[in-house]
Amino acid sequence: MIEYIRGELADLTPALAVIEAAGVGYALNISLNTYTAIQGKKDVKLYVHESLVTGGRDDSFTLYGFFNQQERTLYRQLITVSGVGANTARMILSSLTPAELCNVIANGDERMLKGVKGIGMKTAQRIIVDLKD
Repeated sequence: MIEYIRGELADLTPALAVIEAAGVGYALNISLNTYTAIQGKKDVKLYVHESLVTGGRDDSFTLYGFFNQQERTLYRQLITVSGVGANTARMILSSLTPAELCNVIANGDERMLKGVKGIGMKTAQRIIVDLKD
């Protein structure tokens, strides 16, 4: 399991960061919050979540990168909620900072979650109920 990757930022887009470490370029899917945090930096450290999808014709191994451990922890909690997949969780973390997301969940603010692209009222309610603790 990969805990984090530290190296030179070789390429950066709002959705993807490529970090070169020990001669290997690692492509990590990132949120807009992570993009903002690492933009303009030469050397970076991103905490990693690995996703292995098997079955069917398209097996995939995908890396997700996060600027800090709090954002990664929130991502991991979000993907445990029924109806919230990897890209939806990343969209939530692109729309809200980790602190804002914690406040939204703690206050039961369904309206703020519903404002995120791809989140309906039922999913917003489910996120709040499942993660409120």
